[in-house]
Amino acid sequence: MWEWLISPIDASRAHDMGTLLSWHGRFMVLAWGVCAPLGIVVARYLKVLPWQDWPRQLDNQVWWVLHRVLQYSATALTVIALILILLKGREYTAATHRLLGYLVVALTFAQVLGGWLRGSKGGPTEPSRAGDHFDMTPRRLVFEYVHKICGYAALLVSGAAILTGLWLANGPVWMWLFLGIWWFALAVAAAVLQRRGWAIDTYQAIWGPDPTLPGNRTPPIGFGIRRH
Repeated sequence: MWEWLISPIDASRAHDMGTLLSWHGRFMVLAWGVCAPLGIVVARYLKVLPWQDWPRQLDNQVWWVLHRVLQYSATALTVIALILILLKGREYTAATHRLLGYLVVALTFAQVLGGWLRGSKGGPTEPSRAGDHFDMTPRRLVFEYVHKICGYAALLVSGAAILTGLWLANGPVWMWLFLGIWWFALAVAAAVLQRRGWAIDTYQAIWGPDPTLPGNRTPPIGFGIRRH
């Protein structure tokens, strides 16, 4: 069993990439195979926790802290992986995988830039209630749509990049199994949490369901988002 797990997925080819390529692959798998998808699940389903007395207790920060830590970790790992592959040279990478990889990098930087430009928060806890998020200004609406679309797009593109990279590297069986089991576990968790109604609208999670609030007078942004 152990010999089978450590053997390359394609027995006709060797699994010998060298140091730079090996670490490039490890960092990208950790970034986009582990951190980023977990960060998306956290942001989508943990805005209101089961033990939280919502709506008397608002603005749970657990999801926000975890999401930022996981996504900025993925960003840092992506930058390191990009530097490693640039040092190695493009001749070692197939065109399809290279294109997918650069798309992931572009979407990563777009997400970071969007986060910096998302505007102010506002709300009852601020000196002035006015703020881009509390008022759901056009600036905030653009951020919400772009951030979610780019995030899910990056997840899909990175999955394809990881799989093509694993095939090019002729990764051992255990790597394929680990990713398959991890992704399947995340998918099952997401399906269960979605069915139980945990995909709560961000605006209501932070400021509550009062229908007079600015953000509660606009439709929720994103598919399958629940509002009370």
